[in-house]
Amino acid sequence: MTPAELSASLLAVVQGVLARRRAESGDTEAPAVEVTIADAVLERPKNRDHGDWASNIALKFAKRVATNPRELATAIAAELMEEDGIAAVDVAGPGFINITLEAAAAGALAKSIVEQGDLYGRGVYYDGVTINLEFVSANPTGPIHLGGVRWAAVGDSLARVFEAVGGLVTREYYFNDHGLQIDRFARSLVAAALSEPTPEDGYGGLYIQEIAARVIETFDGDVTDLPRAEAQELFRSVGVDFMFADIKASLHDFGVDFDVYFHENDLFESKAVDRALARLDALGHVYQADGATWLRTTEFGDDRDRVVVKSDGEAAYIAGDLAYYLDKRERGFERNLIMLGSDHHGYVGRLMAMCAAFGDEPRVNLEILIGQLVNLVRDGEPVRMSKRAGTVVTMEDLVEAVGVDAGRYALVRSPIDSSIDIDLDVLTRRSNDNPVFYVQYAHARTCAVARNAQAAGVERSAFDASLLTHPTEAALLGALSELPRVVQQAAELREPHRVARYVEEVAGTYHRWYDACRVTPLGDEEITDLHRTRLWLNDAAGQVIRNGLTLLGVSAPERM
Repeated sequence: MTPAELSASLLAVVQGVLARRRAESGDTEAPAVEVTIADAVLERPKNRDHGDWASNIALKFAKRVATNPRELATAIAAELMEEDGIAAVDVAGPGFINITLEAAAAGALAKSIVEQGDLYGRGVYYDGVTINLEFVSANPTGPIHLGGVRWAAVGDSLARVFEAVGGLVTREYYFNDHGLQIDRFARSLVAAALSEPTPEDGYGGLYIQEIAARVIETFDGDVTDLPRAEAQELFRSVGVDFMFADIKASLHDFGVDFDVYFHENDLFESKAVDRALARLDALGHVYQADGATWLRTTEFGDDRDRVVVKSDGEAAYIAGDLAYYLDKRERGFERNLIMLGSDHHGYVGRLMAMCAAFGDEPRVNLEILIGQLVNLVRDGEPVRMSKRAGTVVTMEDLVEAVGVDAGRYALVRSPIDSSIDIDLDVLTRRSNDNPVFYVQYAHARTCAVARNAQAAGVERSAFDASLLTHPTEAALLGALSELPRVVQQAAELREPHRVARYVEEVAGTYHRWYDACRVTPLGDEEITDLHRTRLWLNDAAGQVIRNGLTLLGVSAPERM
């Protein structure tokens, strides 16, 4: 019996109990109490002696039907005991329901996981919902620094989690190619090409010299002969293309690809800002003052109204935000998530006000996720300098130090709203204190067990779930059953780190089972259905670890 099947049984029992109580009360005019599958939530008891699953559903509904929670729980328990596959149902405390499954019912999950394969753990929480997930969006003026690398790992994992629960996800990169930072980038390239000092507000580092040299190679002539303005325009157009191509290549090598690369400059060339202003003006939220055009964001919780078009006719920064958000909504995205760095907290209020001004629901149609800082440590000391960028640690630096798998895993296994220290020494060790090695080794071990079983003649030709009675088998089955719930919670709470911590728990539970239970017989011992059934359980554990690692964009090696 899977957790989903047990939830459905619990729901049916509770609905029946409440319906009969309503009929027996004679108050048929009173509205019926509605109970849905969302109410039939099951949790793993902290103490496994209390059963396989626990529910607080009686505490949630007792007051609504004017009864004592424990008395309602007792009535539910009595009927739940009649369900196939349930060995015991106990009522604890004020009305908690503890459920113990029959060994066969609990063990059947192993076969179900293997048969579902890559689909196990998937759900329908966001079934058919269109989601635009914008992340990284580093300015094309230099390599992606470590904060952007964290968003690459977390954003891609979150997109995978959304897709696993039915979301129709578009990964989007906002290409900021309109503004002063591009001018500074172009001036820096020109200075490098002419062997001049880096401009005071410019960009330094070896990468500037590299891109300047590549631009020179594309030019048929001597760039030193060009007027300064022409040289700057050449280095702007060609240099930005080179820089952005490098960024795309780095992201691809890190396992991150985007469906849409949206150019900020297009918003201004397409008159999208004018259309957004016209929409907001029609809604009555735009006014003129001091020669400028303002948006009444204070009506929607912002600390002050915002200038959209300045008195000199230039668009303010928020103008692009208005146009870009409207563009996303017009493209049909129901949910729009933007992942920003730790220095962008001040943007949240105005963006939520903007969303509300368009008539949408903040934190539903638009969400802002703020990430915190990442620090690299080696030999107990901070790693601060990049060989190529000169001032920051880049994606290439991290990958060179620990590899893609370890880098992605380390960046995604902590909550996004907490700063993290990544110890490069730990991540390069082949030991259990390296979390990515610990999980990948568990998967590789399941594959080794399967290979050894095949060599010994043990096949999945029989399955008797009632034979899985060892305590470590119950613990492993319990851990494997949690993947669908963990994936849904990761999607609902925007916390892909839950998947990482979960596969670590599964890996530890599997290692303990491996130490206690054999899949292949010893010596001349006869092959039995217990061996065959344990092979199903072994392969189920491998499948769950593999599915979890896939959601993190991390490989599941068969050998290590």
